[in-house]
Amino acid sequence: MPVFSHKTVFVGMSGGVDSSVAAFLLKKQGYDVVGVFMRCYNLDGCAERDAEDARRVAEHIGIPFYVWDFEQEYKDRVVNYMVDGYRAGITPNPDVMCNREIKFGLFFEKALSMGADFVATGHYVKRGIAGSSPQEYFLREAKDKNKDQSYFLWTLTGEQLRHCLFPIGDYLKPHVREIARKAKLPTADKKDSQGICFLGNISIDDFLKEYIPEHRGVLMTTTGEKIGEHHGTEFYTIGQRHIDADFQFPKTGAVARKPFYVAGKDAATNTVVVAEGDDNSALYKKEVSLTDAHFIDPLFAHSAVELTKDGLPVFARVRYRQPLTKAVLYKKKRKGKKEKDAWSLVFDRPQKFIAPGQSAVFYSSGHAVCKEMLGGGIIVHAE
Repeated sequence: MPVFSHKTVFVGMSGGVDSSVAAFLLKKQGYDVVGVFMRCYNLDGCAERDAEDARRVAEHIGIPFYVWDFEQEYKDRVVNYMVDGYRAGITPNPDVMCNREIKFGLFFEKALSMGADFVATGHYVKRGIAGSSPQEYFLREAKDKNKDQSYFLWTLTGEQLRHCLFPIGDYLKPHVREIARKAKLPTADKKDSQGICFLGNISIDDFLKEYIPEHRGVLMTTTGEKIGEHHGTEFYTIGQRHIDADFQFPKTGAVARKPFYVAGKDAATNTVVVAEGDDNSALYKKEVSLTDAHFIDPLFAHSAVELTKDGLPVFARVRYRQPLTKAVLYKKKRKGKKEKDAWSLVFDRPQKFIAPGQSAVFYSSGHAVCKEMLGGGIIVHAE
């Protein structure tokens, strides 16, 4: 490895346009940039193509490039986490876990151990600095609200943010494309990846069926009418519209049916409940219980929340790209010292499609256009 100057940044290059532009911008800003492709678990072979695209970009902008193999760690920490979550009847979020364990875990740690001052990624998010201590580093929403990825980064800490750069957080996606084209980056017109990255074109159901056996159960409506059978509660998530099951629509004469959505499921009885129409009241919940809550500023939980008996006003979302909604965050009292802290989030208006296992992420209640992301937690229950 070459010897780097003081301001060295290792950029996680995925082979996409966003991380390519991130590396390009940092090079223009005078950093000593090193490109790194993280080889992770992948099922359809696209990782090889992505690694080659990242290498071509690195050669084009004139930076060193390396491939780091995290395949086994990714399988152990992300894939198994996802499978175990579905097996337990919840809907885990592998993107949150990938960020925590791989990009800002293994990659972050290895880069700093090799002399990096910073790591950078192509995430759409802004880093803010209020001072020099770890507690004074924070995250804000990206300028491009449609691409903002702060929702997936709620597990980061202030200490990590001291060493993180997010070069494209102040750009809209079309501008990022424009920068790439003007710089003649090989990935300028490459399509964005969709869905769960390691699956590629493989469906989540087909993947899960390799690990979880099907066991048919009752499919019923919110009114208690049995309309068919499903393949096992593990394969369904709250809010799911395209329901892979054997069922017939309830009889209503000539009335056209609205789409059905998964409104609930009971693993104990192997029952899946569906609601008709996306405006069905069964799809809306006002309060969520959280576990494993984390705050970017560790002092925040102890000061702002515990001292606010009436709860802390925040904005929050329970799904990626969901508009921020006013809510109040409460800390519940523990029954015993060994129990984890429990939290609840009460929304001003009922929210749709809240799935246990997903993340609830909270933001500052101020009027800033790009709100500060405070932290988040894992949804346990909604009512």
